Amino acid sequence: MAHRPVGAGSSFTFTAGAASTSSAFTVQSSVLRVVAVGGAAFISVGATPSATVADYYVPSGGTETIALTKASNRVVGITTGATTTVIVPEGTQVPFGVGDYVSLTASGQTYYNFTHQRVISVDTTSGVSGYYQTRMVVDYNSVGIATAFASPDASVVASNKVSAYGAGSGTLYYQQVQISGQA
Repeated sequence: MAHRPVGAGSSFTFTAGAASTSSAFTVQSSVLRVVAVGGAAFISVGATPSATVADYYVPSGGTETIALTKASNRVVGITTGATTTVIVPEGTQVPFGVGDYVSLTASGQTYYNFTHQRVISVDTTSGVSGYYQTRMVVDYNSVGIATAFASPDASVVASNKVSAYGAGSGTLYYQQVQISGQA
C-alpha cells in the first residue's frame, strides 16, 4: 500500500488523562493518517472534537488511517455583516450542513479569508428575493469589509480538527494522504 501525502502534516503533544486538540485544517483528502509516538491515545476527528476513552484507540508507536469527508464548492458572492453569507454558483449546492465548520479562501481578496467557522444556516430555496443560488450563513463577523467581492478563484472547504486523549503522554502526528494499492 502506498501513501501520497496531501497538504502539510502536523503534530501536537498530548498528556495522560487529558484531551488535547490540533489546529484546524482544511479537508483535502478522504484519509487521515495518524501516528502516536511516546504514548497511546484515543483519537477523535471532527469540527469540534474532544477525545475520550470511548474514541478510536491508537497504541504507542501505532499508525492508523481514519476516513474523512471531503466537501467544497466555488464561491461566487459574499454578503458581509455580523455574520457572513456565502453564495455558491447557481445549479450547485452547498455540501455543508448546519453545525459543520468551513474555511474560505479568496485569491486576490484575502481580507475575505476565514478559517474554521461554523455554518449557521443553509438556504436552498429558489427565487427568494431574485436569488436562484444556494446560500449559507457562516458565524464569521465580516463587518468593515466594504470592497465588492470579485475573486474568480474563491472557494469554501470543510475543515476539521484532531483530538487525542492520552492513555500516556506523547505526540500525535497526522497527515492527510491518498492511498493506492492493496491494503
